[in-house]
Amino acid sequence: MAKKTKSKEEKFNYNESVRALRAQGPERLYLIWGPEDYLADRYFEEIKKLCVPDCGDDFSYRRLDDRDFTALSLREAVDSVPFLSERSLVEVRGVDINKLRETDEIISILADIPDYCTVVFMAPIGFEPDKRLKIFKTFQKYGVEQCVTAQSGDMLIKWIIKRFAAAGKGIELNAVQRLINVSGGLMNGLIPEINKIAAYTKSDRVTEADVNAVAHHIPEAVVFDMTEALANGENNAAMRLLGELLADKNNEPFMILAFVGNQMRRMYAARVAIDNDLGKDYVMKTLAIKYDFIANRLLAASRRFSTKQIRRAVELCCETDYAMKSSRTDPTELLKDCVMRIASGEAGA
Repeated sequence: MAKKTKSKEEKFNYNESVRALRAQGPERLYLIWGPEDYLADRYFEEIKKLCVPDCGDDFSYRRLDDRDFTALSLREAVDSVPFLSERSLVEVRGVDINKLRETDEIISILADIPDYCTVVFMAPIGFEPDKRLKIFKTFQKYGVEQCVTAQSGDMLIKWIIKRFAAAGKGIELNAVQRLINVSGGLMNGLIPEINKIAAYTKSDRVTEADVNAVAHHIPEAVVFDMTEALANGENNAAMRLLGELLADKNNEPFMILAFVGNQMRRMYAARVAIDNDLGKDYVMKTLAIKYDFIANRLLAASRRFSTKQIRRAVELCCETDYAMKSSRTDPTELLKDCVMRIASGEAGA
């Protein structure tokens, strides 16, 4: 079997991958994982349609999950000859290959899958492979190891517009961009937000105000808004946003501080790029930013701080992290103090 693999850094293009799959046919072995589980499931369904066009054929399709997966159950499924179809399909869902027992037996099975069979491991949510393990290298050697990443900006924007159109709504481009900003770029997270916004909007066109009114704001997005407010000198707005984050009991001060520190480091990198005339493309590549409009926001905010101010903000986040871990002071108060000191422009212009 030919060796096929894509690293996590290599962008997964869903449309191109499906076209290649249909043109070349299914391989015998797949490991499908990554943050974009909506597209991972869609990609699996494409494999399934090619292997077992009649999905009602229980003789040609077997599914194993983490409760019943063993070397023996895998062997029995793989050795089952297809009935009324040319291929058989074995779906292994939710099994963490990093924690397998009977590893040697499983590797032996995966290294010798019959020509008529395809085995697809659908990794659990949040899975990251340990690339040092023999089992991972088995997928790389004998099959396709596919990390399904978030889609590129243009593709995601078109997908969001189509989802709203299916709900009978148009949507302004700035509203699409705001939705990605506040709810993230993963489709499974966006689908309920799109449905909610479409139901809320009375007119036939969704605006940015509609998105702001009802979309769920992930913590990273609120922190982005907060640091943008700090850059604009809107300190009251920044503290209000911090209060909203703290009001959600799911948001621990340690987690919020980590997001603030990460955002300040990104702003520092952008500020250094500005100082050295390196341009937006450099910033997007260095910081792995997928969307022009997010890079534009980051650069605009970074220009409003001096390099010394942002560097000091990064230091304050590190000092606050240490204080949270080493003192008995209330972490919430330490976080508030950190943000207020950033707001004061500590370290001067």
